[in-house]
Amino acid sequence: MKEKIHPDYHKITVVMTDGSTFETKSTWGKEGAQMRLDIDPKTHAAWTGVRQSIDRGGRVQRFKDRFGAGAGTKSAGKPAAAPATAAKDAAKKK
Repeated sequence: MKEKIHPDYHKITVVMTDGSTFETKSTWGKEGAQMRLDIDPKTHAAWTGVRQSIDRGGRVQRFKDRFGAGAGTKSAGKPAAAPATAAKDAAKKK
């Protein structure tokens, strides 16, 4: 290894969300520093298999509110006929 090009590799203490600790080596912080975790394998859904979903209004519902209740759905069969306008009705009567 070349001298003076690599960061200092030292021991730190990692504090999990439940308060348990373990010691590891890292380039983070200084020798003896404590790294407190907000998310760890004991609480994150990727490891626990428990999904903690927070509904923020729902993407589908926000889409429907913005573009109408029938928006984003595929129609089966023939497309609906366009509504007739007063000008078209008047032209047909002549």
